[in-house]
Amino acid sequence: MEVDVYRIALKYALANAVKYGGKADAKAVAGKVFAEVPELRARARDILVVVNDVVQKVNSMSLDEQEKMLNEIWPEALTRERKEESKRLPPLPGAEEVGGVVVTRFAPNPDFVLHLGSARPAILSYYYAKVMYKGRFILRFEDTDPKTKRPMLEAYDLIREDLKWLGLTWDEEYVQSQRMEIYYDHARKLIEVGGAYMCTHSRDEIKKFRDAGIPDPCSKLPTEEHLERWEKMLSGEYSEEGAVLRIKTDPAHPNPSVRDWIAFRIIDTKRYPHPLVGDKYIVWPTYNFACAIDDHLMGVTHILRGEEHAVNTLKQEYIYRHFGWKPPVGIHFGRLNLEGMVLSKSVIRRGIEKGLYDGWDDLRLGTLRALRRRGILPQTIWDMVFEVGIKPSTATISIEKIHAMNKKYLEPVSNRYMFVREPVREVELVGLEPPITAEVIVHPSYPERGRRRIHVKTRHVLIESDAVVGRGEVRLMGLGNFRVLDNGVALEFINNDVGYAKEHELQIVQWVPKEDNFPGRILKVEGNSILTVRGFGEPATRELKREDRIQFVRIGFVRVEEPGLYVFTHD
Repeated sequence: MEVDVYRIALKYALANAVKYGGKADAKAVAGKVFAEVPELRARARDILVVVNDVVQKVNSMSLDEQEKMLNEIWPEALTRERKEESKRLPPLPGAEEVGGVVVTRFAPNPDFVLHLGSARPAILSYYYAKVMYKGRFILRFEDTDPKTKRPMLEAYDLIREDLKWLGLTWDEEYVQSQRMEIYYDHARKLIEVGGAYMCTHSRDEIKKFRDAGIPDPCSKLPTEEHLERWEKMLSGEYSEEGAVLRIKTDPAHPNPSVRDWIAFRIIDTKRYPHPLVGDKYIVWPTYNFACAIDDHLMGVTHILRGEEHAVNTLKQEYIYRHFGWKPPVGIHFGRLNLEGMVLSKSVIRRGIEKGLYDGWDDLRLGTLRALRRRGILPQTIWDMVFEVGIKPSTATISIEKIHAMNKKYLEPVSNRYMFVREPVREVELVGLEPPITAEVIVHPSYPERGRRRIHVKTRHVLIESDAVVGRGEVRLMGLGNFRVLDNGVALEFINNDVGYAKEHELQIVQWVPKEDNFPGRILKVEGNSILTVRGFGEPATRELKREDRIQFVRIGFVRVEEPGLYVFTHD
């Protein structure tokens, strides 16, 4: 039988891992195992040990190894998964032109942690390259602006952690601030082929030429002059705004920002040191220059990013024309808005600086760290990304939609517990002699998980203050049916017949022993505030561990942040 359990767990672990980028979730796999063989639930503890061992083994494999094994032991699952995903994600244009060898990249600026909007290009780029086309996926930190978009030293690792939490792995990693000599070399070459020129006009003069749609006089100077100016800029002979390198485009381009855009500028890194390289460099490439050079050198075939980058694609194409390179295929999708959460980098950063938010994982924010802390699972983020896809139109996702997606994963794995919120009422149980033992079901959908026993040493229990007010009879969970006396001062035992409670439609009330309970706090987002709900949990809550996912009866799903501290996820 153990061999059968292992095989069943293995096929579901492999299927789950392949679906979610190479990392299987043990709780999701266990749910599938119990659904296929319900009688195994009677041995849940032993089965979970097997499942955890299998998941650990599967997660140590590469995605290719996982797919190969899944194809060997359960090929129909792989076929079904491909069909399902192909309905949601169209094939990449131009994939056949590169022989199906697709290379994508996710290129965050480490001036901020990742948020829900960031997850979209990351997951799509990963999935297309690694899963659909068996290609390469690159992580590249674009950190060449130490002044206006100053990188945060801690953000590099925080971004890596967020991507790993999503289940993403990358084949190569690059940091642009470590590649400055490569950009300098290509700048010289670009000047030599007549694709760029040095300009010493002021910012206002450059704007004047652009607005008028006329060539910059500097562009007419000989190549030797530009090369000389370039070396002077590198050696520090110009002030911060004394010179720039500009890419030759079309001075009359319909979009003024495209007209001879700036590729390099001087930044006083004595005043604005870079967190990785300090003041080693003063001449820095702009986003579009470094991006175009790297995409070519790294062999990127497809770029998936937001519609706001469409103009950047236009700018970068001039680099490719000047060098005679073939540009990657650009796919631009619309913005992603999340109702009820803050996604704006600038708003979040200002809020943290002013003390309005506690940090990057403040529960009111739409950062991945905040969503993770709230109890949103990575599978939910994947489902959301696939549902939105690569549509060019703006997509708005409600927090209710996110919660509905998340609930389908939480429901099977979240055992039920009782938690009595303050203000509480102490009531006396009449007609029962202590010690009293109650039995509470662990999960109503999985009765085979059994029941917990709660021992009441006296006749007194705690309930929520308004739980029995105005009611004639109620049922205390697992304890029995009671008649309400003196408007709730005492409860008189009637019987412990569940059928009686159903027939009389009795209100089910959660409770905890007066003497043996575990005080706790629930953090809950209400609008733009975080409320602290205090109360008392049943004795078993004392044994819960960090990251456990449970459901408090009549309250909702919560994530255990630490023993006695819970974060409300959703109903």
